[in-house]
Amino acid sequence: MSEQAKELAGVKSGTHLATRRAFLLGAAAVGLAGCSGSSDRWAQMQESNSYSSAYGPLPNEPYPIPAVNIKSVPRQFQRQLVNYRGAEPAGTVVIDPQNRHLYLVRGDGQAVRYGIGVGRQGFAWSGRAKIGAKKEWPTWTPPSEMIDRQPELEEYRGGMQPGLQNPLGARALYLYEDGRDTLYRIHGTNEPWSIGKAVSSGCIRLFNQDIIDLYRRVNVGAEVVVL
Repeated sequence: MSEQAKELAGVKSGTHLATRRAFLLGAAAVGLAGCSGSSDRWAQMQESNSYSSAYGPLPNEPYPIPAVNIKSVPRQFQRQLVNYRGAEPAGTVVIDPQNRHLYLVRGDGQAVRYGIGVGRQGFAWSGRAKIGAKKEWPTWTPPSEMIDRQPELEEYRGGMQPGLQNPLGARALYLYEDGRDTLYRIHGTNEPWSIGKAVSSGCIRLFNQDIIDLYRRVNVGAEVVVL
């Protein structure tokens, strides 16, 4: 397996990293015009077993995760290495909601790019934060404001237990600003069809396979920039 294949399959990890109140203020002036698609090697990897393993089933998780039907996922929303010429240092998570991408800056002129689902119009957000906490198979507790909008969620006011039906999926990264929980999350999803779309209530969602890969690569304290 090539080194690039290992990176994308999640075999090799270790990039060090760094969290809603004022989080909406001061949209980041970070240019992603310097991010470009990868080479033909990526197209070749798509057909390889090493690439397929990146989205294969994960039977050893506490709640076994099914494979993603990768043939139904547009190439731009599949995990891949891309060139990165932005100013953010290695370990920074850069989120581009408009183009439905999340970048993990590597510091070697490249970034790992993931496809994401984003908030519906009216729930968009931007700014800077830090990853204040990481959780595997987290409990989902809808905010009171969400319950007011969707009374059917009242039964989960005390939290929904982890599992494949939990909206946070297999992993969650909790975004903090000035030491306070913003209530925004980067998380997995039980709705893989939503990647590349604007459907959530403001949080950033990834395939469960991708959030597990990202979770391994980042540490609490990592900087997050939302364009």
